Amino acid sequence: MLFYLFEYLQSIDFPGSGMFQYISFRSGMAVIFSLLIGLFIGKWVIRKLQKQQIGEVVRDLGLEGQYQKVGTPTMGGIIIIISILIPVLLFARLDNVYVLLMVVTTVWLGIIGFLDDYIKVFKKNKEGLAGRFKIIGQVGLGLIVGLTLYFNQDVVARIKTPVPDMYVESVEGEKVQKIKVETIKAPVTNVPFFKNNRINYTSLVEFLGDKAKAWGWVVFVLVVTFIITAVSNGANMTDGLDGLATGVSSIIGVTLGIFAYVSGHVIYADYLNIMFIPHSQELVVFMSAFIGACIGFLWYNSFPAQVFMGDTGSLTIGGIIAVFAILVRIELLIPILCGVFLVENLSVMIQIGYFKYTKRKYGEGRRVFKMAPLHHHYQMKGYTESKIVTRFWIVSIILAVLTIVTLKIR
Repeated sequence: MLFYLFEYLQSIDFPGSGMFQYISFRSGMAVIFSLLIGLFIGKWVIRKLQKQQIGEVVRDLGLEGQYQKVGTPTMGGIIIIISILIPVLLFARLDNVYVLLMVVTTVWLGIIGFLDDYIKVFKKNKEGLAGRFKIIGQVGLGLIVGLTLYFNQDVVARIKTPVPDMYVESVEGEKVQKIKVETIKAPVTNVPFFKNNRINYTSLVEFLGDKAKAWGWVVFVLVVTFIITAVSNGANMTDGLDGLATGVSSIIGVTLGIFAYVSGHVIYADYLNIMFIPHSQELVVFMSAFIGACIGFLWYNSFPAQVFMGDTGSLTIGGIIAVFAILVRIELLIPILCGVFLVENLSVMIQIGYFKYTKRKYGEGRRVFKMAPLHHHYQMKGYTESKIVTRFWIVSIILAVLTIVTLKIR
């Protein structure tokens, strides 16, 4: 229905109606609408959550000020999800395969996160949804995204490749290698820091010979599933301080929006020597809604938080970031762009692994960090919550700039 409303708005002959044809206008509207929706429905959702006594259950971690968070409404990720979906349904083209995948990702992981929060709050089970069910859900999404990207005929990329032993004369009169431009249907991605910066996932199973192409989809789906699981869990780990995950995600979102814009613009893609991905510019509208939703939620989530996003929000924003990066073919840049998520995840893995190792070897478990994830380590060292969050934001900005710079570092 909203898609037909969009088509109707385009057809109306009133001053400025043609603006709906422009990505920039629709992206701007998506930001404004998502921000306003978040601000206006935020209070209403918070009141509803308080009425239902959906408050945060705090474990005794020995952290300063942690009991001040007791009773703060959780499951606030609902605000983010609503703030994303309404502007996207209004301003994005719903016949675009990339937009549809992002909508599916938002709803799919939102449901998984909601179930996890529901079990924690209403069933009084601190463990929430069993880990195996979370993994099944993430694997299911990986299958949907991976198979769609691999087999859907609308998902293509236009690349430039040098023709061996063939040269042409440039404007300056120099001999330069001839370039061939071709549209391909293959699981290809950009590789940062290299001149001929592309890799085909099918090449990872070349040892299968003639069967490599037939089994290439398996490798691609496994990679997609791993990335979605890792990033969504990383965002979940990062959501431990007021405004931390929300702010970091907003910064990441701006960077992803830039990549979507240049990847979907034939002139910019050619200038930057990256793959041109037809129709991917429509993703800018979605990411604009995502950024607006995160900022709108940050209004209520900044220190001291009036609401927490819960797994409803953290799993969703992590999954959105992962799938979006895959769609614009920059998933190999995730370790840089999502460096905060990565470090938070690694700190937990290192802490658990080292504790188990030392317990077997010495009979008692030892720790690398005072507490994991990493933000709690700094809390234990005496840093204030707002200082930790601000510095993590600064680090995230630095990583975002480095990610953008890779467009020219070859």
